[in-house]
Amino acid sequence: TLFPYTTLFRSPDEGALPGTDLTLPYNQIKQRAADLPAEKSTPLAIYCMSGNMSAIAGRELAQLGYTDIIELDGGMMAWQASGRPLLPAAG
Repeated sequence: TLFPYTTLFRSPDEGALPGTDLTLPYNQIKQRAADLPAEKSTPLAIYCMSGNMSAIAGRELAQLGYTDIIELDGGMMAWQASGRPLLPAAG
């Protein structure tokens, strides 16, 4: 796989992309940094529903020292609009 660690940043559970490794509220990144890969050069593919929360998350991750951050442009909405499937929301 191109990105070994895929992270969804959002507050409500709205579904996810297949292969997502971690779901984290975008406003709890620093508090939950221990849940992220220890190696700061690990490629991180990040996304949210529309791209707003993942943009904030990307800045936070860079501040924490992560160096290989790829954001899904347009988020899950763009993913779904392109005909790709989403996993259903949990619960």
